[in-house]
Amino acid sequence: MAAEPKSVNEEDLKLLKERMNLIASADPAQYHNEFSLRRYLRAFKTVDNAFQGILKTNKWRKEYGVAELHDNKELIEKYSDKARVLKHRDIVGRPIIYIPAKNYNSSDRDIDELTKYIVYCLEEASKRCFEEVVDNLCIVFDLNNFTLSCMDYQVLKNLIWLLSRHYPERLGVCLIVNAPAFFSGCWAVIKGWLDENTAGKVIFVNSEMDLCQYLIPDILPTDM
Repeated sequence: MAAEPKSVNEEDLKLLKERMNLIASADPAQYHNEFSLRRYLRAFKTVDNAFQGILKTNKWRKEYGVAELHDNKELIEKYSDKARVLKHRDIVGRPIIYIPAKNYNSSDRDIDELTKYIVYCLEEASKRCFEEVVDNLCIVFDLNNFTLSCMDYQVLKNLIWLLSRHYPERLGVCLIVNAPAFFSGCWAVIKGWLDENTAGKVIFVNSEMDLCQYLIPDILPTDM
């Protein structure tokens, strides 16, 4: 089941709303809804830090061209085997991003292009959130046929940075399925990059029965 989001101080939320309303009244593109403001407060802890985080995200989105990524058909087609936003949702209604790790190779990719594709996937999944019910995502890393040559640490670093800076509190759960025993060495490295809250959202799923607690196994792609 989805963990209940941490509550935020309502007075802090009121102050953040007031600041954002001033900004958004001058530039509507700066607007964030209340669900987003709550996520930033939970992630950044204080009104000042949340406000600065939002402004930095808005600046990044404009400079990075986030709104135009869905028009980049060449990019989407080129990296379509790296991740997919599924049509189906997990048990609690989260949109799912499915990532088949076997399709990664750090020596055979353009990191900037691949990062843009990851942002595209995060955007598409976020748009599918029913925010009144659940406003976070399920990311599934499928390690079936995974080898060490598939371990792309830089891609993971970029994903972690994106989730922490520009999609705070969007990650609801991260499922690691079909992990081989030797992946424990990789995980020891990756876990060191995560804060305690994020690390607690990573679940190693060891059986189909366990997977059924989170999603229906049949919805996972077999064509990637």
